Amino acid sequence: MAQGSQKFKAKRPGASKKHQTNKQKGPKKGGRTIAPKKAQVVEQQKLKKGLEVAIRNKIEQEVTQKASLSLHKPLSVVKGAERKGNPGAARPETSSK
Repeated sequence: MAQGSQKFKAKRPGASKKHQTNKQKGPKKGGRTIAPKKAQVVEQQKLKKGLEVAIRNKIEQEVTQKASLSLHKPLSVVKGAERKGNPGAARPETSSK
């Protein structure tokens, strides 16, 4: 056997080089959106949420009306001020009792 190591690999004449793409290792940056498997379930959840909000507002309105009728002076409901910076993300409204 020949002594010493080879300095290069022998190349086949017909083989072509495969270009490797530089892939980022690890998780990708940014948020992930996972599509729902059943669109009908999403519709039902939206409807349910809307009904819950409507029922809660109606109950609160009825309670404040009954409370204002039973008191000798008018009841004033104080709502939290909305943020000016982001009007889309308003805080949940609460009434002080």
